[in-house]
Amino acid sequence: MSKDKKPQENTILDIAEALKLSPATISRALNNHPHVKEKTKSDVLKMAAQLGYRRNQMASGLRSNKTHTVGLIVPRISMFFHAEVITTIQNSLHKHGYNLIICQSNDLLSMEQELAEILYSSRVDALIVACTLQPTDFSHFDKLVGSGIPVIFYDRVPLNTYNATFIKGDDFRGGYLATVHLIETGCKRIAHISGKLSSNLYQDRTAGYRKAMEQHKLSVNEEWVFHQELTHENAREAMTRMFEGETVPDALFCANDVTAIAALEFAKENGIVVPDDLKMIGYSNDPRTSIISPSISTIEQHPDKVGKRIVEVLMDLLKNGPEKPEVKARPHVIPVELIRRMSS
Repeated sequence: MSKDKKPQENTILDIAEALKLSPATISRALNNHPHVKEKTKSDVLKMAAQLGYRRNQMASGLRSNKTHTVGLIVPRISMFFHAEVITTIQNSLHKHGYNLIICQSNDLLSMEQELAEILYSSRVDALIVACTLQPTDFSHFDKLVGSGIPVIFYDRVPLNTYNATFIKGDDFRGGYLATVHLIETGCKRIAHISGKLSSNLYQDRTAGYRKAMEQHKLSVNEEWVFHQELTHENAREAMTRMFEGETVPDALFCANDVTAIAALEFAKENGIVVPDDLKMIGYSNDPRTSIISPSISTIEQHPDKVGKRIVEVLMDLLKNGPEKPEVKARPHVIPVELIRRMSS
């Protein structure tokens, strides 16, 4: 055989000949059809493995107009919340016979646009997206929506009305619960480190913070309210600015746990005793917040519930077709929960 010539792959016909069954039966068995006996399915799968049969998913998709593949775009796979959501989605989709293609936008709109085109060209049956922090242009999803392909936005969702389904946490209530908790422990000078207001997450969490302060007739020191990229370095810089004057905060609400951990590190290094001098609460219930000392109070987002709801809604869309626009405009909101620990 020529070195440049690929070996011919076995097909369904080869499996059918080996088992003395019809090609149609082999096809149904490989597709886990309920009318095929379990023993037949087992025999077919064993013979397929023995012959080195490799299913051509693309060809099957072209015939049926379904690839049983769902695309997922997230900002960063390493983020705890998204990692948990991805695990739940993949496990749940697998039970329904769907595969998941996971893509990472690196929080770049240009990358998100490129990935949306790639997934569309890959003929995914649906797309799940957590937007970048600059969600202003969604035209790269128009092709999918216009083709009747369900698009579900979760967590980070478009700020404007868009003809897709939204699934998000109750971030306003999360911000409100966090701030009320600090107020109920006796705090009056509460600072807030939040993300950029281009994202629905930080708009809502900040709005919850401000509502709680207003209801309890506490003034907000605008010099202690930060809207920035929530990195370790930015958190330390914000802490430096807050604690360089004579009047300092007695509490801090951080819009994510990465910031809360960095703030606690700064406090330890500068002789600020938590929770005696400064009470703190974060957001997302990152596992590190429960093992650090002192453990950090936080808001639980229930990523497992988010993932399950995404798949429930998606299966309904794939079965019954696109929702009406007015139904899509109403987001599915997942409740959040206050987790009190030693930092407050």
